[in-house]
Amino acid sequence: QVQFVESGGGLVKPGGSLRLACAASGSIFSIYTMGWYRQAPGKQRELVAFINSDGNTYYVDSVKGRFTISRDNAKKMGNLQMNSLKPEDTAVYLCNKYPATHNWGKGTLVTVSS
Repeated sequence: QVQFVESGGGLVKPGGSLRLACAASGSIFSIYTMGWYRQAPGKQRELVAFINSDGNTYYVDSVKGRFTISRDNAKKMGNLQMNSLKPEDTAVYLCNKYPATHNWGKGTLVTVSS
C-alpha cells in the first residue's frame, strides 16, 4: 500500500516561490500517475496537477504557467515548483495517486500572505 509524505510548505509573500516535495513508499512508484492536490480552509480538496509515468502533465487552469510538477522515479519522489504565488494559493498541499486513493498523508501547509 503506497504512503505519501509531503514537505516544503511555509509562509511566503505574494509573488514568491516554494518547492514542495512528496516522498512515496510501499508501491511501484514509476508506474502510476502522481497528483498534487490542495485544500483551502473551508473548501473542498481539489486537484492541482498530475504527471503520468511517461512524464505527461496536467494543470488546473488557475496554476498554469506558475506551477511545475515533476517526478524522480528512481528516488520515488515528486515535486511541485510553485512560482508567482498568490494569496488564493494558500492551502494544505497533498500528494497522492491520480485518481486518488483513500490513503492521504498529512500534507504541507502553504500560506501566501504579505
